[in-house]
Amino acid sequence: MPTVNVKNMQGQTVGTYELCEDVFAAEVNVPAMHAVTRAILNAQRQGTQSALTRTEVRGGGRKIYRQKGTGNARHHGRRAPQFTHGGMVFAVKPRSYKMSVPRRVRRLAMKSALTCKACENEIIVLDALKLEQPKTKLIVSMLKALGAEKKAMIVTAASDCDVVRAASNIEGVKVSHTGMLNVVDILNYTSFIVTKEALGLIEETYNDAYVDEPETEENEQ
Repeated sequence: MPTVNVKNMQGQTVGTYELCEDVFAAEVNVPAMHAVTRAILNAQRQGTQSALTRTEVRGGGRKIYRQKGTGNARHHGRRAPQFTHGGMVFAVKPRSYKMSVPRRVRRLAMKSALTCKACENEIIVLDALKLEQPKTKLIVSMLKALGAEKKAMIVTAASDCDVVRAASNIEGVKVSHTGMLNVVDILNYTSFIVTKEALGLIEETYNDAYVDEPETEENEQ
């Protein structure tokens, strides 16, 4: 199993963690990551662009010159696409860019992205992330101690308002939690900083071999 060092907020190694092979040592599937990335980026598009066709522009009701005898082409109004201020051919209209990606492909893309981070040694595991006060200098000092001063993504087990507030003013740093994790964010940031608790939730979610054993009920005698 691949292992990573567990560090504290001061950058000191306090232990090791064995990563799940099914999640962090899976076969990398580039087409799956590409499909999910396209779906995420397309969903962010508003799709409100609109242009006018020749039937929607103003004017053009009068024939510009007689049909025959001028030597020119036969035209009716000046709102045809070849004229200035005319309509557009195949004008774009408001539409939805959302794509539907199967659940199996989404899981495969997430495993592939996490495996890429593990292979490139860009995963930093924290034993805990607790701030006494939501101060930006605390996050800055932590990133410096961890050697993640470039683009870094901090992942917590649940939404932490103090961490979000402390890191909101730092350029190139994003805070997320396990419920909002996606392939684009994982691949877009150089350092993947995750707490030990959040890492356990990620493995529990994307490990296909994980089976939740039902609780046994004792028979009343």
